[in-house]
Amino acid sequence: MSTEQLLRTPLNDLVGIRHPIVQTGMGWVAGPSLVGGTANAGGLGILASATMSLAELERAIIAVKRRTDQPFGVNLRADAGDAPQRVDLLIQHGVKVASFALAPKKELIAKLKDHGIVVMPSVGAPRHAEKVAAWGADAVMVQGGEGGGHTGSVPTTLLLPSVLDAVDIPVVAAGGFFDGRGLAAALSYGAAGIGMGTRFLLTKDSAVPDAVKRLYLSHDVNGTVVTDKVDGMPHRMLRTRFVEELQETSVLKRLGPTIRRTLKFKKLSGMTWRGLAADGRSMKHGSGRSWSQMVLAANTPMMLKAGLVDGDTNAGVLAAGQVVGVLDDLPTCEELIDRVVTEAAECLRRTQKYAL
Repeated sequence: MSTEQLLRTPLNDLVGIRHPIVQTGMGWVAGPSLVGGTANAGGLGILASATMSLAELERAIIAVKRRTDQPFGVNLRADAGDAPQRVDLLIQHGVKVASFALAPKKELIAKLKDHGIVVMPSVGAPRHAEKVAAWGADAVMVQGGEGGGHTGSVPTTLLLPSVLDAVDIPVVAAGGFFDGRGLAAALSYGAAGIGMGTRFLLTKDSAVPDAVKRLYLSHDVNGTVVTDKVDGMPHRMLRTRFVEELQETSVLKRLGPTIRRTLKFKKLSGMTWRGLAADGRSMKHGSGRSWSQMVLAANTPMMLKAGLVDGDTNAGVLAAGQVVGVLDDLPTCEELIDRVVTEAAECLRRTQKYAL
């Protein structure tokens, strides 16, 4: 049994979790083992579904439910062509939380809420938070520029308060968090909890190959780079030789490998060409990307899989937050969450003496 409840925030009450900590829905990383481990430790585990087919998602949800009877969530791509069918799966299996990397449609939010599912989109600006809050979102997660994967340039210390000032729903802070001091700081800002990605990737419950975890741990705080060479959008990655070579390669030279990876993803996902095209049109409409960026976007699933699943760092990329440079261990989810909440509670008690 993990640590008793030491902190209570609106996130605890909204989702029904013991600790205000969210394990984010990292593609190829946030699978049943990690989600179940997080949930059993009292946090909110988020299952990543963007790289799964509909059938794979259902199997993964069932696998999580075999591991835990605690609340968990599923991260969905709001612009996916089969988003409505995925929402139906969440409803069918009683998933507690639906998180989104992009703003879901108003109708999708309403349907989820009608079935008692908590809706928590990720946002990168106050105006995005205001929009989804007006549409009925129950909470938002805001990721500052320190975070891994797709990210912006505004640091969490500036983005978080601006979002908190913009909405009156619970806000989960992400980007740069790894310990109890960070959780205490986020709560002091007014956040309802924190989200962590890289920190959970580097746990024993993560299915990422051990050799890749060791590579992560070997990097310092300057060991990440933000590049748009993967899919045309800013993406924070672990700085590797492959990524550095990628940044120096022209779009034309990347076209051949991109097409080959698209074919691999088509085969892996079971999608038809018509389905891929429809998905591409939906993504373009939802994100405002150019067609050249959409071509590059075909890189992402297979390049991440090569690194995070296959362990081939010579042909894959490794999404990483800047916190990678201050991590040096591989705890279990239970050990990690216990440590974070215990330290946060101690920090908050200690700082009370400064208030007159």
